[in-house]
Amino acid sequence: MHLTFAPNPESALALHVVTSEGLEGWVQDQGESVATWVKASGFSASIGETLLVPDANGAPTMALAGVGSTAQRARGRFALAGAAMSLPKGVYRLTGETGSISLAEESLGWLLASYAFDRYRTQSAATARLVAPDGIDAPRLEAIAAGEALTRDLINTPASDMGPEELEAAAAKLASEFGARIDVIRGDDLLARNFPMIHAVGRASTRAPRLIDMRWGDSGPKLTLVGKGVCFDTGGLNIKSGASMGLMKKDMGGSAAVLGLARMIMALKLPLQLRVLIPAVENAIAGEAFRPQDILTSRLGLTVEINNTDAEGRLVLADALTYGAEDAPDLMVSMATLTGAARVALGPDIAPFFSDDDGIASALGAAAARVADPVWRLPFHASYESMIEPGIADLDNAPKGGFAGAITAALFLRRFAGPDVRYTHFDIYGWQPGAAPARPKGGVGQGTRALLDALPQMLEL
Repeated sequence: MHLTFAPNPESALALHVVTSEGLEGWVQDQGESVATWVKASGFSASIGETLLVPDANGAPTMALAGVGSTAQRARGRFALAGAAMSLPKGVYRLTGETGSISLAEESLGWLLASYAFDRYRTQSAATARLVAPDGIDAPRLEAIAAGEALTRDLINTPASDMGPEELEAAAAKLASEFGARIDVIRGDDLLARNFPMIHAVGRASTRAPRLIDMRWGDSGPKLTLVGKGVCFDTGGLNIKSGASMGLMKKDMGGSAAVLGLARMIMALKLPLQLRVLIPAVENAIAGEAFRPQDILTSRLGLTVEINNTDAEGRLVLADALTYGAEDAPDLMVSMATLTGAARVALGPDIAPFFSDDDGIASALGAAAARVADPVWRLPFHASYESMIEPGIADLDNAPKGGFAGAITAALFLRRFAGPDVRYTHFDIYGWQPGAAPARPKGGVGQGTRALLDALPQMLEL
């Protein structure tokens, strides 16, 4: 994979960006031979369409990349990534109607089109490489692409090779690369150090549960990222159906997202103190599994009635959020593949987030539009607090009725983040259900690029 820009050799082929509206004028400005070739080829400048234009000897003298019409581009992202996939191997330099596209977005899309998950078999990815266009921050885009690739790799790896131990190893490798510090609490030590709900969810598995704690940076505002690391979710004793269990290798998508974002932050050397907390467990079925109607006592001291063992992600996050809040961060963000309700509300492409802070919400919304990483604010709706209060315990992990599932899950988590910490929660899907430009089918990062872009405003960096 080439998730970096190519050097700028003299032999780089000119790649003309052409819109549907501008095609006729572009053709008229060319010589007769080029105009004849383009017309005869039926090139229409639709999104993803490419054409090599030969010289008199048949060697390519330029290439065309269609990016469609303004209306077509408004309906999608990474219009140029299709060209990266269809062009032959080589090095290309953008020219033409580059003012009609976002160079930063499209350049990143080109890098991401070079991603392929090839751990188990050879996979095809773009082999055409791009010279970094003038006016973009090439090192920043390369850092973002590398972080996204890490997220995708972690999610795509099956649970047989990505359990709590392997997730810990991935975090340790990342920490070693950037000089971060890492501490891990494993197995029964979770009980000894007061992480009872992480232990309860993971204790039935043969793979010990753990809390991964990574720190980087010694000055600046404190940012704590908390990622759900359920490496496989059977649903526990409330076992999932086969269809629902089929994608549960991705239930650690929140941890993959925060590790990818952490990689971006560290590679870019942002002036902040970063902490990453990942409760890594497997929700398995065995004699030691926690049961429906059990009441667990959390690290915070709040009791939780278990009305569905398949609502386990919020339990492990609760202990981790409590631990994170004890350090009084300036901002704490959780990311989790938490509820189906979020997907019903917004589909797989948009990451909902929850925040009580209008400034954070505004910064995230503006950043999402700038970097083509769609997010949408949902409310911490206080009137629904009673839905997570069962009466027999302080909290209910799975309110009955089916209403507002994403909101009630977010309200549950907010109880553990506490009232004194600026807290934002992302309920991501972490999966691309079908191939799209720059996003092959499989694991995908969501919300991380918007967060990265918004951090300077949210933390006053």
